[in-house]
Amino acid sequence: MRSSAYLLPSTAGPSSSVANQLKSTGKVFDEIPQRATAAFNSRIAAYAKQGHTGYACAFLRWMLAGGIRPTSFTFAPILSSQLFDFRQGWQLHSLILKTGLFYAEPFSSTALLDFFGRKGRCEDALKLFDEIPQRTVVTWNSLISRFSQHGFAKDAIIIFRNLLRSEIRPSECSFIGVLSVFRSSETSENCCLLCFKLEYQVHGLMIKTSMDSYIEVLNALMNLYSNCSSVCVVERLFSKSPVRDVVTWNTMIVTFVKGGTPERALELFLAMQFEGPSPNESTFTSIIGACSNLDTPKCGEFIHAKAIKYNISTGVYVGSSLVSFYARCGNLNNAHVVFSEICDKNIVCWNALISGCSNDDTGASVALLKEMLLSGILPNEFTFSSGLKRISILELTQLHSLITKMGYDSNKYVMSSVIASYDAHGIIPDALACDRTSVIGSHAVATNAIAAIYNRQGRFHETKQLLSRVQNPDAISWNILLAACSRNEDYFEAFQLFKHMQSEGFLMDNYTAVSLLSICSNINRLDLGSSLHALITKTNSGHSEVFVNNVLLDMYAKCGSLDYALRVFEEMTERNLISWTALISGLGLHGRIHEALERFKQMELEGFKPDSVTLMAILSGCRHNGLVEEGMYLFNRMTSVYEIEPDMDHYVCVLDLLCRYGHLKEAEHVITNMPFRPNAVIWRIFLQGCKRYGNILG
Repeated sequence: MRSSAYLLPSTAGPSSSVANQLKSTGKVFDEIPQRATAAFNSRIAAYAKQGHTGYACAFLRWMLAGGIRPTSFTFAPILSSQLFDFRQGWQLHSLILKTGLFYAEPFSSTALLDFFGRKGRCEDALKLFDEIPQRTVVTWNSLISRFSQHGFAKDAIIIFRNLLRSEIRPSECSFIGVLSVFRSSETSENCCLLCFKLEYQVHGLMIKTSMDSYIEVLNALMNLYSNCSSVCVVERLFSKSPVRDVVTWNTMIVTFVKGGTPERALELFLAMQFEGPSPNESTFTSIIGACSNLDTPKCGEFIHAKAIKYNISTGVYVGSSLVSFYARCGNLNNAHVVFSEICDKNIVCWNALISGCSNDDTGASVALLKEMLLSGILPNEFTFSSGLKRISILELTQLHSLITKMGYDSNKYVMSSVIASYDAHGIIPDALACDRTSVIGSHAVATNAIAAIYNRQGRFHETKQLLSRVQNPDAISWNILLAACSRNEDYFEAFQLFKHMQSEGFLMDNYTAVSLLSICSNINRLDLGSSLHALITKTNSGHSEVFVNNVLLDMYAKCGSLDYALRVFEEMTERNLISWTALISGLGLHGRIHEALERFKQMELEGFKPDSVTLMAILSGCRHNGLVEEGMYLFNRMTSVYEIEPDMDHYVCVLDLLCRYGHLKEAEHVITNMPFRPNAVIWRIFLQGCKRYGNILG
């Protein structure tokens, strides 16, 4: 038993109060006749449960030194301790084998298997599982849960299937373990097609074996469907459940919040006050998040009052949610008050307040970051990403230095925020200098920020070259590439990229649709535009978004299909000034100027004030259709009514209208009263009008 001498770890012992307790219990222990095995096991289990692993190992050493043989209840408590390290686990493995307990009973071997799985040594756990002669359902459950915990989804599913084929009946923990496999992100990425079928098979097996009557299993199943956004399924399971605990209610509330129906989550919370158990911190955290999505701050204040009533408003999670809620509502005073009342402040509540103040121009977020550093709490990536919004150039350079010092310059999200901040301040060289860091080129998030700058500057070759280095491009990467091709007039390449994007599994989104529809407008391809319209409708890719409909309307108007443009406009549930401008421009382009003027009046009646682009569109329509009086009427109203100073383009349009139809005196008067010197285009239009109507300048 020499190896047992190394079981006492070289770590600091417990506090003085615990040490005194150990002395007193040791005296009692010495008085036990013959130091019975049960007494040793009881002490080992008690100290291991309290986290005093060193003293549990000391009792085990005394037990072995005294010649007392361990039992099936000796090793499991020590192996289950979270503070037990891997080296000691190997030593206990040898002891369990030497004492013969590994083959004599399943408890020690199962605890040893769970220890290896908890430490991430799943391959060793599987080898150990194959050697265990006496397996119980706990052994199977431990293997399934540990493989699921560490992302080995396929293996966990195969182990569960082998359990079903064995003579051992699965328990509720077996189903909870396999359901956690389907919830993991690794599952959706690596074996989503397999799990898409299996999760329904597991659900059917649960019904067949009546496992869905266990509240823990039902909660795990509801959580699975909640993560899959299956609101109807979760609601049906909730309504049919004969017994509901607080987890059941919380899962239903979270499902409504995720499903975009926060009002239903609030209704369920109110019903919980009369029909369900008392809400806990998770309940309030979820329902406060629902209130943040509503436009009624009174709901959040009501929930805050309820949290005070249940005496959990000062907890870190509920308090952080309240801080985020008040900050999102623009009530920073209440956010600061709630923050000051939080008992044990951690990085979560600090981040909530910093993020809430990040939209304030006073630099409050940076001041809070300094205060957090003075309190001894170090920032994380979310802190830096929030604190980089709306800060001065000096604060930006200081934060960038701190980010580099703390090693966050290799974090893709932090670096993308740094790039965006430099870009917002117009310090493009410093933003592009981040291109030399190691994070750029390997991660899509930060690379997209640099590529967007290149694209805006017209450096399309650098944009393509940079994005080609991304290992796993996301949808934003593809959209930046499409926009670069569109602006560089590489139209054929853009559609080839779109095909490649679809083959990689990326669906069309709003920005994809806008880029491709703009190309169709530029090359006058109505057939391609109509096909894209059908695809947008079929996949619902931004079909309800106003800016997608605006580009669609403009495409039909420029490609000669005004009827379809009018249909798109009439079917729009939401319109903005750009929608009206595109319609007016299209009508004027097709010679229907009187209808364009009527639409212009209708636009004003609906409360939209025209801008310089809208006025340019209606003036161009008047110019092409010879409506001199109407055009001059609108031009004269620009400054007096619409408070818009005409620029050179407006003057060019008006002078072309006057000179084209022989109103040379009025044109000369306009030129004389221009607030800036006429350019060559102005004089050329005027001279052409004089030549056309035989007027000799004196």
